[in-house]
Amino acid sequence: MPPSTPHGGDPDTWGPDLSREIARVAPGRSSSGFYAGAPEPDSVLGDRRSEQGSEQGGDAAEEPEEIRVIPVRRELSVAIAGFAALLGVGLILGAQTSGPDARTPYAIVIFGVQLLFVLAWTMAMRPPAAATVAGVCVVAGLVADYESATSASADLLPLLFVGLIGFVLALAGQAIRAADRMRVRDSLGTTILLVLGVVFYPSLIVLTRKPIGTQAVLVCLAAAGLSLVVARLTDAVFAKPRIAPQVPRGATGIILGAMIGTLAAAGLGSVLVLPFTPAKGAILGLVAAGLAGLVDLAVNYGEAGREMAGQAPTFWLARHMQGPLGSFALAAPVAYALTVFVLS
Repeated sequence: MPPSTPHGGDPDTWGPDLSREIARVAPGRSSSGFYAGAPEPDSVLGDRRSEQGSEQGGDAAEEPEEIRVIPVRRELSVAIAGFAALLGVGLILGAQTSGPDARTPYAIVIFGVQLLFVLAWTMAMRPPAAATVAGVCVVAGLVADYESATSASADLLPLLFVGLIGFVLALAGQAIRAADRMRVRDSLGTTILLVLGVVFYPSLIVLTRKPIGTQAVLVCLAAAGLSLVVARLTDAVFAKPRIAPQVPRGATGIILGAMIGTLAAAGLGSVLVLPFTPAKGAILGLVAAGLAGLVDLAVNYGEAGREMAGQAPTFWLARHMQGPLGSFALAAPVAYALTVFVLS
Protein backbone atom coordinates (compact mmCIF):
# COMPACT_ATOMS: atom_id res chain seq x y z
CA MET A 1 0.00 0.00 0.00
CA PRO A 2 1.63 3.34 -0.99
CA PRO A 3 2.14 5.99 1.73
CA SER A 4 -0.42 8.70 2.01
CA THR A 5 0.41 12.12 0.73
CA PRO A 6 -0.66 15.46 2.21
CA HIS A 7 -3.52 17.57 0.88
CA GLY A 8 -5.88 14.74 0.16
CA GLY A 9 -3.23 12.46 -1.23
CA ASP A 10 -2.73 14.46 -4.38
CA PRO A 11 0.95 14.04 -5.23
CA ASP A 12 0.86 16.97 -7.63
CA THR A 13 0.36 19.42 -4.76
CA TRP A 14 3.75 18.42 -3.15
CA GLY A 15 6.05 20.85 -4.89
CA PRO A 16 8.81 23.33 -4.21
CA ASP A 17 6.36 25.95 -2.88
CA LEU A 18 5.12 23.67 -0.14
CA SER A 19 8.71 22.66 0.77
CA ARG A 20 9.73 26.27 1.22
CA GLU A 21 6.65 26.92 3.34
CA ILE A 22 7.44 23.97 5.63
CA ALA A 23 11.06 25.19 6.01
CA ARG A 24 9.79 28.68 6.85
CA VAL A 25 7.31 27.63 9.55
CA ALA A 26 9.84 25.23 11.17
CA PRO A 27 13.06 27.27 11.48
CA GLY A 28 14.16 25.56 14.67
CA ARG A 29 14.87 22.29 12.94
CA SER A 30 18.54 21.34 12.92
CA SER A 31 20.33 22.15 9.72
CA SER A 32 22.21 18.90 9.97
CA GLY A 33 19.05 16.82 9.67
CA PHE A 34 16.64 16.20 6.81
CA TYR A 35 16.50 19.84 5.71
CA ALA A 36 20.26 20.35 5.68
CA GLY A 37 20.12 21.81 2.21
CA ALA A 38 17.44 24.36 3.04
CA PRO A 39 18.67 27.97 3.54
CA GLU A 40 18.64 29.21 7.12
CA PRO A 41 16.68 32.31 8.13
CA ASP A 42 18.39 35.68 8.11
CA SER A 43 18.06 35.99 11.90
CA VAL A 44 20.00 32.78 12.48
CA LEU A 45 22.62 33.73 9.92
CA GLY A 46 22.97 37.17 11.49
CA ASP A 47 23.50 35.71 14.96
CA ARG A 48 26.11 33.28 13.69
CA ARG A 49 27.92 35.98 11.76
CA SER A 50 28.00 38.21 14.84
CA GLU A 51 29.37 35.34 16.93
CA GLN A 52 32.08 34.67 14.35
CA GLY A 53 32.92 38.37 14.21
CA SER A 54 33.20 38.58 17.99
CA GLU A 55 35.45 35.54 18.05
CA GLN A 56 37.68 37.04 15.37
CA GLY A 57 37.71 40.34 17.23
CA GLY A 58 38.69 38.58 20.46
CA ASP A 59 41.52 36.82 18.69
CA ALA A 60 42.72 40.13 17.26
CA ALA A 61 42.56 41.75 20.68
CA GLU A 62 44.61 38.94 22.18
CA GLU A 63 47.40 39.44 19.65
CA PRO A 64 50.33 41.31 21.28
CA GLU A 65 51.05 44.79 20.01
CA GLU A 66 54.27 45.33 18.16
CA ILE A 67 56.97 46.78 20.43
CA ARG A 68 58.58 49.87 19.04
CA VAL A 69 62.37 49.80 19.06
CA ILE A 70 63.85 53.22 19.82
CA PRO A 71 66.98 53.81 17.71
CA VAL A 72 70.26 54.89 19.29
CA ARG A 73 71.36 58.34 18.15
CA ARG A 74 75.14 58.33 17.91
CA GLU A 75 75.60 62.10 17.88
CA LEU A 76 73.44 62.42 20.97
CA SER A 77 75.38 59.74 22.84
CA VAL A 78 78.65 61.52 22.05
CA ALA A 79 77.19 64.86 23.20
CA ILE A 80 76.02 63.39 26.52
CA ALA A 81 79.46 61.83 27.00
CA GLY A 82 81.07 65.22 26.41
CA PHE A 83 78.76 66.90 28.93
CA ALA A 84 79.52 64.22 31.53
CA ALA A 85 83.26 64.68 30.96
CA LEU A 86 83.05 68.47 31.32
CA LEU A 87 80.95 68.17 34.46
CA GLY A 88 83.33 65.69 36.06
CA VAL A 89 86.44 67.71 35.17
CA GLY A 90 84.90 70.89 36.57
CA LEU A 91 83.98 69.27 39.88
CA ILE A 92 87.39 67.59 40.22
CA LEU A 93 89.43 70.70 39.38
CA GLY A 94 87.30 72.79 41.72
CA ALA A 95 88.04 70.38 44.54
CA GLN A 96 91.78 70.42 43.79
CA THR A 97 91.91 74.23 43.99
CA SER A 98 89.83 74.43 47.17
CA GLY A 99 91.55 75.26 50.45
CA PRO A 100 90.91 76.59 53.95
CA ASP A 101 90.75 80.18 52.69
CA ALA A 102 89.49 79.40 49.18
CA ARG A 103 86.24 77.49 49.55
CA THR A 104 84.04 80.20 48.05
CA PRO A 105 85.06 79.61 44.41
CA TYR A 106 84.28 75.91 44.73
CA ALA A 107 80.96 76.73 46.39
CA ILE A 108 80.11 78.95 43.40
CA VAL A 109 80.93 76.10 41.02
CA ILE A 110 78.75 73.74 43.05
CA PHE A 111 75.88 76.24 43.06
CA GLY A 112 76.03 76.51 39.28
CA VAL A 113 75.79 72.73 38.98
CA GLN A 114 72.87 72.78 41.43
CA LEU A 115 71.02 75.25 39.23
CA LEU A 116 71.47 72.93 36.25
CA PHE A 117 70.24 70.02 38.36
CA VAL A 118 67.10 71.86 39.46
CA LEU A 119 66.36 72.95 35.89
CA ALA A 120 66.81 69.51 34.34
CA TRP A 121 65.14 67.39 37.00
CA THR A 122 62.20 69.71 37.61
CA MET A 123 61.38 69.81 33.90
CA ALA A 124 61.77 66.04 33.64
CA MET A 125 59.91 64.93 36.77
CA ARG A 126 57.17 67.61 36.65
CA PRO A 127 56.23 67.70 40.35
CA PRO A 128 53.11 69.54 41.53
CA ALA A 129 53.73 73.28 41.94
CA ALA A 130 56.92 72.90 39.93
CA ALA A 131 57.92 76.56 40.21
CA THR A 132 57.52 76.53 44.00
CA VAL A 133 59.48 73.29 44.37
CA ALA A 134 62.25 74.61 42.12
CA GLY A 135 62.48 77.82 44.16
CA VAL A 136 62.67 75.88 47.42
CA CYS A 137 65.40 73.66 45.97
CA VAL A 138 67.47 76.64 44.84
CA VAL A 139 67.24 78.25 48.28
CA ALA A 140 68.04 74.95 49.99
CA GLY A 141 71.07 74.49 47.75
CA LEU A 142 72.34 77.98 48.50
CA VAL A 143 71.95 77.45 52.25
CA ALA A 144 73.62 74.04 52.03
CA ASP A 145 76.59 75.54 50.16
CA TYR A 146 77.01 78.21 52.82
CA GLU A 147 76.75 75.71 55.68
CA SER A 148 79.22 73.29 54.10
CA ALA A 149 81.81 76.04 53.58
CA THR A 150 81.46 77.86 56.90
CA SER A 151 80.31 75.31 59.49
CA ALA A 152 82.64 74.49 62.37
CA SER A 153 82.54 70.73 61.80
CA ALA A 154 83.08 68.96 58.50
CA ASP A 155 80.14 66.53 58.51
CA LEU A 156 76.87 66.01 56.71
CA LEU A 157 74.52 66.64 59.63
CA PRO A 158 73.85 70.32 58.78
CA LEU A 159 73.14 69.33 55.17
CA LEU A 160 70.61 66.73 56.30
CA PHE A 161 68.80 69.35 58.37
CA VAL A 162 68.71 71.69 55.40
CA GLY A 163 67.33 68.90 53.23
CA LEU A 164 64.63 68.05 55.76
CA ILE A 165 63.51 71.67 56.07
CA GLY A 166 63.54 72.07 52.29
CA PHE A 167 61.40 68.95 51.86
CA VAL A 168 58.82 70.22 54.36
CA LEU A 169 58.69 73.63 52.65
CA ALA A 170 58.28 71.99 49.25
CA LEU A 171 55.35 69.92 50.54
CA ALA A 172 53.79 73.05 52.04
CA GLY A 173 54.08 74.81 48.69
CA GLN A 174 52.43 71.88 46.95
CA ALA A 175 49.50 71.93 49.41
CA ILE A 176 48.43 75.49 48.59
CA ARG A 177 46.40 74.76 45.46
CA ALA A 178 43.74 72.04 45.41
CA ALA A 179 44.90 70.64 42.06
CA ASP A 180 48.48 70.29 43.34
CA ARG A 181 47.34 68.99 46.71
CA MET A 182 45.67 65.99 45.10
CA ARG A 183 48.97 64.94 43.52
CA VAL A 184 51.19 65.37 46.59
CA ARG A 185 51.01 61.75 47.69
CA ASP A 186 51.96 60.44 44.26
CA SER A 187 54.86 62.88 43.95
CA LEU A 188 56.55 62.35 47.32
CA GLY A 189 59.41 60.40 45.74
CA THR A 190 59.90 63.07 43.09
CA THR A 191 60.05 65.84 45.68
CA ILE A 192 62.53 63.91 47.81
CA LEU A 193 64.80 63.29 44.83
CA LEU A 194 64.80 66.96 43.87
CA VAL A 195 65.58 68.24 47.36
CA LEU A 196 68.17 65.60 48.23
CA GLY A 197 69.88 65.90 44.86
CA VAL A 198 70.47 69.59 45.45
CA VAL A 199 71.62 69.07 49.04
CA PHE A 200 73.95 66.20 48.13
CA TYR A 201 76.25 68.29 45.95
CA PRO A 202 77.70 70.41 48.82
CA SER A 203 78.98 67.23 50.45
CA LEU A 204 81.92 67.62 48.04
CA ILE A 205 82.76 70.89 49.79
CA VAL A 206 82.57 69.16 53.17
CA LEU A 207 84.78 66.35 51.88
CA THR A 208 87.54 68.74 50.79
CA ARG A 209 87.82 69.88 54.40
CA LYS A 210 89.00 66.42 55.48
CA PRO A 211 92.69 65.46 55.26
CA ILE A 212 92.24 62.90 52.48
CA GLY A 213 88.93 64.22 51.18
CA THR A 214 90.31 65.93 48.08
CA GLN A 215 91.97 62.72 46.92
CA ALA A 216 88.75 60.81 47.58
CA VAL A 217 86.85 63.31 45.42
CA LEU A 218 89.39 62.75 42.65
CA VAL A 219 89.08 58.96 42.77
CA CYS A 220 85.30 58.73 43.06
CA LEU A 221 84.38 61.44 40.57
CA ALA A 222 86.96 60.24 38.06
CA ALA A 223 85.51 56.73 38.26
CA ALA A 224 81.95 58.01 37.93
CA GLY A 225 82.81 60.31 35.04
CA LEU A 226 84.72 57.63 33.15
CA SER A 227 81.85 55.22 33.65
CA LEU A 228 79.41 57.65 32.02
CA VAL A 229 81.74 58.67 29.21
CA VAL A 230 82.76 55.13 28.26
CA ALA A 231 79.17 53.87 28.42
CA ARG A 232 77.85 56.63 26.18
CA LEU A 233 80.68 56.39 23.68
CA THR A 234 80.25 52.64 23.49
CA ASP A 235 76.53 53.14 22.81
CA ALA A 236 77.47 55.38 19.90
CA VAL A 237 79.50 52.54 18.37
CA PHE A 238 78.02 49.28 19.63
CA ALA A 239 74.73 49.59 21.54
CA LYS A 240 74.20 45.85 21.93
CA PRO A 241 72.69 43.84 23.48
CA ARG A 242 69.85 46.27 24.04
CA ILE A 243 68.69 46.74 27.60
CA ALA A 244 65.10 47.14 26.41
CA PRO A 245 63.54 48.00 23.05
CA GLN A 246 62.19 51.29 24.40
CA VAL A 247 65.51 52.29 26.04
CA PRO A 248 68.27 53.35 23.62
CA ARG A 249 71.10 51.86 25.68
CA GLY A 250 73.32 48.82 25.36
CA ALA A 251 74.49 46.49 28.11
CA THR A 252 78.02 46.42 26.70
CA GLY A 253 78.57 50.10 27.32
CA ILE A 254 77.24 50.04 30.87
CA ILE A 255 79.37 47.06 31.90
CA LEU A 256 82.46 48.37 30.11
CA GLY A 257 82.05 51.79 31.71
CA ALA A 258 81.88 50.32 35.22
CA MET A 259 84.95 48.18 34.55
CA ILE A 260 87.08 51.00 33.16
CA GLY A 261 85.97 53.34 35.95
CA THR A 262 87.03 50.77 38.53
CA LEU A 263 90.36 50.21 36.77
CA ALA A 264 91.08 53.94 36.68
CA ALA A 265 90.29 54.27 40.38
CA ALA A 266 92.62 51.38 41.19
CA GLY A 267 95.36 53.08 39.17
CA LEU A 268 94.83 56.34 41.05
CA GLY A 269 94.92 54.46 44.35
CA SER A 270 98.34 53.09 43.47
CA VAL A 271 99.88 56.54 42.97
CA LEU A 272 98.19 58.47 45.79
CA VAL A 273 99.56 58.59 49.32
CA LEU A 274 98.40 56.40 52.16
CA PRO A 275 95.82 55.31 53.19
CA PHE A 276 95.12 54.85 49.47
CA THR A 277 96.05 51.50 47.96
CA PRO A 278 95.08 49.89 44.65
CA ALA A 279 92.55 47.72 46.47
CA LYS A 280 90.92 50.64 48.29
CA GLY A 281 90.94 52.70 45.12
CA ALA A 282 89.23 49.84 43.29
CA ILE A 283 86.55 49.63 45.99
CA LEU A 284 85.82 53.34 45.75
CA GLY A 285 85.82 53.22 41.97
CA LEU A 286 83.59 50.16 41.75
CA VAL A 287 80.90 51.68 43.96
CA ALA A 288 81.04 55.15 42.40
CA ALA A 289 81.20 53.93 38.78
CA GLY A 290 78.50 51.30 39.24
CA LEU A 291 76.05 53.67 40.90
CA ALA A 292 76.69 56.39 38.33
CA GLY A 293 75.93 54.02 35.47
CA LEU A 294 72.77 52.78 37.17
CA VAL A 295 71.47 56.29 37.80
CA ASP A 296 72.08 57.24 34.18
CA LEU A 297 70.27 54.11 33.03
CA ALA A 298 67.38 54.75 35.44
CA VAL A 299 66.91 58.18 33.88
CA ASN A 300 66.53 56.53 30.46
CA TYR A 301 63.99 54.09 31.86
CA GLY A 302 62.01 56.93 33.43
CA GLU A 303 61.90 58.84 30.16
CA ALA A 304 60.80 55.71 28.28
CA GLY A 305 58.06 55.11 30.84
CA ARG A 306 56.72 58.64 30.46
CA GLU A 307 56.64 58.28 26.68
CA MET A 308 54.82 54.95 26.90
CA ALA A 309 52.28 56.51 29.28
CA GLY A 310 51.51 59.15 26.68
CA GLN A 311 52.95 62.09 28.61
CA ALA A 312 54.48 65.01 26.79
CA PRO A 313 58.23 64.57 26.29
CA THR A 314 60.65 66.55 28.39
CA PHE A 315 62.49 69.51 26.92
CA TRP A 316 65.33 67.89 24.97
CA LEU A 317 68.18 69.76 26.68
CA ALA A 318 66.93 68.98 30.18
CA ARG A 319 66.25 65.36 29.24
CA HIS A 320 69.81 64.74 28.10
CA MET A 321 71.43 66.60 31.02
CA GLN A 322 69.43 64.71 33.61
CA GLY A 323 71.50 61.52 33.65
CA PRO A 324 74.98 62.97 34.28
CA LEU A 325 73.65 65.51 36.79
CA GLY A 326 71.87 62.83 38.77
CA SER A 327 74.88 60.52 38.65
CA PHE A 328 77.27 63.09 40.12
CA ALA A 329 74.66 64.16 42.70
CA LEU A 330 74.69 60.61 44.06
CA ALA A 331 78.45 60.23 43.68
CA ALA A 332 79.07 63.14 46.07
CA PRO A 333 77.60 61.62 49.28
CA VAL A 334 78.84 58.18 48.24
CA ALA A 335 82.39 59.57 48.13
CA TYR A 336 81.91 61.02 51.61
CA ALA A 337 80.58 57.74 52.99
CA LEU A 338 83.37 55.70 51.41
CA THR A 339 85.96 58.08 52.84
CA VAL A 340 84.54 57.60 56.32
CA PHE A 341 84.04 53.83 56.23
CA VAL A 342 86.83 52.63 53.91
CA LEU A 343 89.68 55.12 54.17
CA SER A 344 89.44 56.14 57.83
